[in-house]
Amino acid sequence: MEPLHPLTRRLREVHDELHGEAGGELRSSIPALQEVDPDRFGLALCTADGHLHEAGDVTDRFTIQSVVKPFVYALALTDSGFDAVHDSVGVEPTGEAFNALVLEDVTGRPPNPMVNAGAILTGCLVAGDDATTRKQRIRDGVSAFAGRSLDDDERVSESEKGAGERNRALAWLMKAEGSLPYDVEDALDVYVFACSLEVDARDLAVMGATLSAGGWNPVTGEQVVPPTVNRTVLSVMATCGMYDGAGRWFVDVGLPAKSGVAGGIVAVQPGQLGIGAWSPRLDEHGNSVRAARACALLSERLGMHELRPEGKGLRVVAAHERREGGRLHVVRLQGPLTLRNADEACRAVVAAAQELDDAAHRPGAVVVDLRSVGWLHEPAVQLLCTTVDDVQAAGHLVRLVDRDREESPEWEGSTPESTLESLEEAVAQCASALRPR
Repeated sequence: MEPLHPLTRRLREVHDELHGEAGGELRSSIPALQEVDPDRFGLALCTADGHLHEAGDVTDRFTIQSVVKPFVYALALTDSGFDAVHDSVGVEPTGEAFNALVLEDVTGRPPNPMVNAGAILTGCLVAGDDATTRKQRIRDGVSAFAGRSLDDDERVSESEKGAGERNRALAWLMKAEGSLPYDVEDALDVYVFACSLEVDARDLAVMGATLSAGGWNPVTGEQVVPPTVNRTVLSVMATCGMYDGAGRWFVDVGLPAKSGVAGGIVAVQPGQLGIGAWSPRLDEHGNSVRAARACALLSERLGMHELRPEGKGLRVVAAHERREGGRLHVVRLQGPLTLRNADEACRAVVAAAQELDDAAHRPGAVVVDLRSVGWLHEPAVQLLCTTVDDVQAAGHLVRLVDRDREESPEWEGSTPESTLESLEEAVAQCASALRPR
């Protein structure tokens, strides 16, 4: 029998540990949500390169409810633009319940897109001429995040409409304040439809992994939303996603997340993975007791808290070689080139140039080998390119080597002839230029 992947093993350990947890209550305000088996529990994890790990009832379908809010927000930002969306909906946490009758004092806007008022309005800001086309855009967009076509549960949406007096009050309050320039019933129809989309724990894990990967779905390979939109969505999730429990959540778990009253939670470790957890019993904030506890245990045991200390880490400079009688230096880099270690990389290039100057090798040459760099952080690349420009301006030759240069947008704007894909070619170019003619 093939051994379990260690991430699968960790998930199953957490699932087994929490399987007997019986705290919390089913959501009472939506009658259809009372009919689910409260003991069901699914837990899934999807890495940012698309590998799924799962435990428990991961194929059980449930309605997404408020977990849909960050994804509708992402679609609204993509379709209507940042200015239009942020003129209509704020980004500040409230400390209030998700359905509180609260708007901003001066603007009359909803305080953020993660509470019901904000979600009702952002649903109106996705592309579409009417409620029908907006609902289709939401279905298509959220399906793209999940990596499969999602259905809606009409029985739950009808139940939700019948128990939606508070949401209707929120919509009319925004209408009175002038912040909802749309038909109230159409806005509520779109909102309830979005909440009624059916998902399972695996879907939520893939949706989280898509946010983790900068809006790129690692299962389908589709860029669902732009990276700038994705960053904004994660920021608002981190501060507002868990409602009036958001502060304690981030202290304890440290991950952007969003919950829903059907018991689902999506949590995101940016650049790493997404978690999808589902269990129907809720706490007083409307968050799943078991799913929230599972996320907390995984964060603790896998070191996922976003504000954890990173430690010393891997040295980015792997080697510094001297060739051509010391007139050509090869600086080999490794691991991720991040802002954190860009300083070390830049200092290594400057040190090579200084050594050339001290030895009176003018001009000399420096080749920076990035073939073992697994990830390029664009600001770090810009710092490195600035150092390269300075060394070149001092009279030395510089060549950068990156095997994926043509597929790396981080190099956009760097000098084309200074970035090559072959170390041998870069060394040969420099050696030829340094030899007497």
